Amino acid sequence: MVWSRRRVLQGVGAVAVLKTFGGPVWLLGEGPMPTEAVATTTSGKVRGAVEQGVNVFKGISYGTDTSGRRFMAPVRPAAWVGERPALGFGPQAPQPIHRRDGRSAFSALDEPEPVNSEDCLQLNVWTAGLRDGRKRPVLVYIHGGAYSSSSSNGPVYDGIRLVKRGDVVVVTLNHRLNLFGYLYLAGLGDGFEDSGNVGQLDLILALEWVRDNIAEFGGDPGRVLIFGQSGGGAKCATLMAMPRAKGLFHRVMTMSGQQLTGTVPEHATATAEAVLKALELSKERLGDLRDPAKVPMERLVGALKLGRYFGPVHDGRELPRDPFSPDAPAISAAVPMILGNTHDETRLLIGASDASLFSLGWEELPARLERYRQFLGDLKTTDIVTDYRKWYPAYSAGDVFFAVTTAFRSWHGMVIESDRRAAQRGPTWVYEFDYKSPVDGGKWGAPHTMDIPFAFDNVEIAAGMTGGGADAQRVADQMSETLIAFAQTGDPNNKAIPKWPRFDTERRATMCWDVVSKVKDDPRGEERKLAAKAVYVQPGT
Repeated sequence: MVWSRRRVLQGVGAVAVLKTFGGPVWLLGEGPMPTEAVATTTSGKVRGAVEQGVNVFKGISYGTDTSGRRFMAPVRPAAWVGERPALGFGPQAPQPIHRRDGRSAFSALDEPEPVNSEDCLQLNVWTAGLRDGRKRPVLVYIHGGAYSSSSSNGPVYDGIRLVKRGDVVVVTLNHRLNLFGYLYLAGLGDGFEDSGNVGQLDLILALEWVRDNIAEFGGDPGRVLIFGQSGGGAKCATLMAMPRAKGLFHRVMTMSGQQLTGTVPEHATATAEAVLKALELSKERLGDLRDPAKVPMERLVGALKLGRYFGPVHDGRELPRDPFSPDAPAISAAVPMILGNTHDETRLLIGASDASLFSLGWEELPARLERYRQFLGDLKTTDIVTDYRKWYPAYSAGDVFFAVTTAFRSWHGMVIESDRRAAQRGPTWVYEFDYKSPVDGGKWGAPHTMDIPFAFDNVEIAAGMTGGGADAQRVADQMSETLIAFAQTGDPNNKAIPKWPRFDTERRATMCWDVVSKVKDDPRGEERKLAAKAVYVQPGT
């Protein structure tokens, strides 16, 4: 079985089934069960569906079509008359579409053939109540795929089970990605001042929508949790350093996603110049990029073949400082934060595209690790292998490869962020996801993306990844209850887990998620100390 991110997260899919548990009126037999729900937003009315007793709204516009505002800050949609249907996910942000016979590991997760559109500023809401004054905590999920691909449209992000478990409001969203969201043109011409961070500004606009509208959906605009996995976690970390985002969220959870630094303007400008060259545009024709008639969306998507990194730019404007360098951002010091990683990040991140890594020989291991020199600093790969063989004598060469690349490439940045939050004395908790998937004989361990279906309590939807079953559900019970508790109070502690102390650099208390979850002090401490000898450089920046 080939384990791509798409297949893992898509799982068996989700079929909406209308049931009779829609609310007290029809439960008492006083009226027919509603199959539709109508809400009033600041732009107009939207009509959603009732699924399993939950009001579900999909594809609500929170911003205008960005084809008319390319490389510019987004604006709210114009008001409309009547009801707009909100019954299906909106399109994904422009990106390469990989057909069923050859999809990439990081493409979108929802439709059999996803639809690209610059009209992608749309969000989805799941809630048990409308206009009932309940002030439920709000969970806003930001999808991964680095800053370049994917969407929130996959069934693994369905909010029904979280709503039914904890009476919360769940929001997911799409926003501009790759060069549409992060192409820094400010160094090449006037009028592009925000271009390097418009993808982040989309997220801020979505959070403003939540602030202004979520009470209509039974939510509390004063208790908003933002959380995201991989690139979604990095986007959350970046929002923590953006002044315009201050006050729009009140808790943060990052899952295998960290952002210490933004791209420096010089590097970002060089990328923009490469894009112009690929498009055969001179600087004098920079304005053509704004016009879809002159530069169609598909042509811009084609420029992504350059393979350049696109992400937030330390532009001194919307992002006036690096997100977590040289320290944690002061403007979000008081915001409670959970940071986590999976135990075996790179078994999927790297191993899914190179099966030979699972059967490496000891003699070839040092050379294969050299390919990740940027993360290893001045350390010798032979010395690293010697240390790992001493610490983990039962590990194969492949096991050591994945352990080293996980520690240095993926985990190191989160450790730094955690330490800087601790130095700031911000309320912080740290986790490690240890539950190993039984799929494919257990070869994947606890890989990148593994914690998503457990947080959403959707382990059966993602059974192709989680294996499903009772053990997986026990882990999901603990994680989802903890997510809900954190959203409710700003403290993750609840009856489903052992006492989870705040993180500090003396004890390094870490929640290790498993069938029986435990708090461990400084797990993998020797690996952490070794990785600390290498200077961490944010990839792409």
